[in-house]
Amino acid sequence: MVRPDDRGEGPLQRADRNMLELLQELRVAQTGVQILFAFLLTLSFTERFGRIDEMQRWTYVVTLLLSVLTAGLLVGPAAAHRVTFGHGVKAETVRFGQRLFVTGLATLALTLTGAVLLVLDVAVGRWFAVPAAVGVGIVLVGLWFVLPRPLRGDGGDAGLSPPR
Repeated sequence: MVRPDDRGEGPLQRADRNMLELLQELRVAQTGVQILFAFLLTLSFTERFGRIDEMQRWTYVVTLLLSVLTAGLLVGPAAAHRVTFGHGVKAETVRFGQRLFVTGLATLALTLTGAVLLVLDVAVGRWFAVPAAVGVGIVLVGLWFVLPRPLRGDGGDAGLSPPR
């Protein structure tokens, strides 16, 4: 019997398709990360940056470093594909890229939460910034990691392995 998800493709064809889908999804995420990283870089050169307090400064530093880590994780699958190209390890490369991408999404959630915390702390005050940032973090984790889990139907490994 043919399963609804059976595309009649061999392992290499499936690996090729999964790699193309992964790289397309990464393009969406990378653009946002690049814009956020650029925004964070420019903050330190503004006049107001010199007047932020120590917590705001450390929030900035941690968020900036998280954005660099996120960018690295999201570029990782393309880099891994390029390094392993022609070595006959496409399926393994796709699984590795998937792990990098999911980890990158986790650090992206932290980066966005940190950016919200920093901007709102400076704009309106810590009394609002902290609960708003926590709320943003919860919403992102819910949307990206919790809500999709029932779609998997297997209670598996949080999306770390692509379908075979």
